Amino acid sequence: MSEPKYRALRNRLVDAPGSVGERFRTARWLRFRAYFPDIDEFEVVDLGGTADTWLRAPVRPRRLHLVNIDPHPAGLPDWISTEVADVTDPAVTAALGSFDLVYSNSTIEHVGGHSQRLRFAAAITTLAPRHWVQTPYRYFPVEPHFLAPGFQFLPLAARARLVRHWPLTHSRPDGPEEGLRAVVGIELLTRTEMRYLFPDSTLLSERVLGVTKSLLAVRGKGGSAHDRGLT
Repeated sequence: MSEPKYRALRNRLVDAPGSVGERFRTARWLRFRAYFPDIDEFEVVDLGGTADTWLRAPVRPRRLHLVNIDPHPAGLPDWISTEVADVTDPAVTAALGSFDLVYSNSTIEHVGGHSQRLRFAAAITTLAPRHWVQTPYRYFPVEPHFLAPGFQFLPLAARARLVRHWPLTHSRPDGPEEGLRAVVGIELLTRTEMRYLFPDSTLLSERVLGVTKSLLAVRGKGGSAHDRGLT
């Protein structure tokens, strides 16, 4: 299969509107709204997210503040504000103030080691009384960033080599250093780690054919996830 055909396959699987990945994201939003039905009244801070995610979402908070270490686009609607910052720095968290809800999607596995994840989790529980934190599950058979079966269980050097040749990688690294950089910062989490990081949260699962694909640490007001039938 040629390179354009592999890119088209990846789009059909995870990236494009109507893809399998898009259907899962839509289902996640519906679950999110069921747990936070008054989201349109909330001030939300999204740690690690992008404006495009929310502009395409079927839900909209009253106010949204995006915090990311990467630059944000210009020309966003007035209900979205942005900041380039790293919330694993306690000074950044302290300066952000308070919100109704912290939202974070597929970010905690990228923040850089256990101590950084502890700081990230601390920021989440400090910034708001409610949170919704999603992360891919380490033991799902297919690594979600590279769409490679068993990729996360390979030694680091093998992952760095494979990512330079694996056809379904989103952006193919050009050389060994870029290959290592592409994989070294991704550390998928287990249930035990998520429970440790968020001991006062409810841990939910997203499943594909009965197999857990992602984990969600959720904390809200007005009942547990079990009470709302969302486990």
